[in-house]
Amino acid sequence: MSSAAGAPIDDVDAAGTPVPEAPHPETPHPETLSVEQLAARVGMTVRTVRFYAGRGLIPPPRREGRNGFYGPDHLARLELVRELQAHGFTLSAIEGYLEQIPSDAAPEQIALHRTLLAPWMPELPETLTRPELEVRAGRPLDDHALELLVALGVIEPTLTEDVFQVAPAHIAVGIGFLEANLPIEAALASRRIVTEHGQALARELTELFREHVWPALKASGQPPEMITAMIERFKPLTIQALVSAYEQGVDEEKRQTIRRKS
Repeated sequence: MSSAAGAPIDDVDAAGTPVPEAPHPETPHPETLSVEQLAARVGMTVRTVRFYAGRGLIPPPRREGRNGFYGPDHLARLELVRELQAHGFTLSAIEGYLEQIPSDAAPEQIALHRTLLAPWMPELPETLTRPELEVRAGRPLDDHALELLVALGVIEPTLTEDVFQVAPAHIAVGIGFLEANLPIEAALASRRIVTEHGQALARELTELFREHVWPALKASGQPPEMITAMIERFKPLTIQALVSAYEQGVDEEKRQTIRRKS
């Protein structure tokens, strides 16, 4: 309904007087983060965010007077930058990587690139004191135990005494070696064998993913969230397959040993 003057009419009151339609609230603009809020969300300093903006790693903010506001696109790109940094990319390599992403890519599409990296990225180390490490290990650690954990690559000494860089996911494995009372030489040999074959397997599986899995996912026409879920399943599936193959290999080696002795 409209009034004679053309103003929108929502209803009339009890006296029959037209009541103007209540104004609809404006849809919040998606780019509402200040540079300080954006920095806090991605775990960076304001200075770092501005540096990356100056390098063109994120698009310019939306301007309102002297204030700049950032949104989901900026957040997604900075999270990708952080992921690439953790993956060992140099600044120039990050710039080259981001140049391949269309400037109008949606945040969901940018998140796919993070997903491609995240399944393969090692867990970031933690800094623990010796007492904190003993709590994680669930047992006291004498100097010999620490020496073995260092040899296995589970912990790395820092410049501060009794403070270590720790690979959290490897603590249980290191404690298992301690409880097995293996000589350090045997532990080092085991680590060398596993590392050598693990790196070879990682190279081959990464190449397989790039050549066959990723092109098929892109051509599937699935929405970004579905592709993300598929990618995130790839690593655990390969780990399960690797464990199964190792168990089968051990069983077969036992059978071969028995045959040779009989």
